[in-house]
Amino acid sequence: MESIRNRRTIRKYKSQDIPEELLNSLLEEASRASTMGNMQLYSAVITRSEEMKSKLAPMHFNQPMVTGAPVVVTFCADFNRFSLWCKQRKAEPGYDNFLSFINALSDALLFTQNFCTLAEDAGLGICYLGTTIYNPAPIIELLKLPKLVIPVATITVGYPDELPVQPDRLPLRGIIHNEVYKQYSEKDIDDIYSYKESLPENKNFVEINHTETLAQIFTDIRYKKADNELMSSGLVKVLKEQGFF
Repeated sequence: MESIRNRRTIRKYKSQDIPEELLNSLLEEASRASTMGNMQLYSAVITRSEEMKSKLAPMHFNQPMVTGAPVVVTFCADFNRFSLWCKQRKAEPGYDNFLSFINALSDALLFTQNFCTLAEDAGLGICYLGTTIYNPAPIIELLKLPKLVIPVATITVGYPDELPVQPDRLPLRGIIHNEVYKQYSEKDIDDIYSYKESLPENKNFVEINHTETLAQIFTDIRYKKADNELMSSGLVKVLKEQGFF
């Protein structure tokens, strides 16, 4: 698919709305994704109103895509619906545990990726917001998610109003292992990351942030250990509150 080969993240959208029938068609096709035991352990909350998008924005660090996109989709790992069905059919569900969350998480992300691929092939642009699992508690409250439902991904969707440069990717030789995992040597690491480190924009990041290496941008500025630990503890707390522990 050309849309996969040429894909890029879109953060600016035209004011043109997405027809409900198109969005529903994409979501229905996306539901053909692989799923654990054919249980479809996911749900999607569609946000179109300006009021709700404005309320969601702070939970995603006020990234402008949230209010700028005509549609925001919050994808959730969902064992609530299946558990209710079990109870109504005289079956006792045993899905209030961490393994069940991982199963629902996998289902939800497969569904999410299918949707993104289909949306882009239909001429729409998307932006994946990783901030969803950084800040799940207020999203749960705002979207009124019940027990056994956790938001795991948010996608902003709309007709593109920009054509940004396609971001780099690591070479395939840096990703693929044949038969068994082969540990990387220092030479391998230098080879795999050399192109990324050579890009002018990345060299500029290093310069303006006064770091010695590009890696330090990630470890010291963008994804710091202290932040990761804080958000990890918050996520564990939410998992307990939502019944997955």
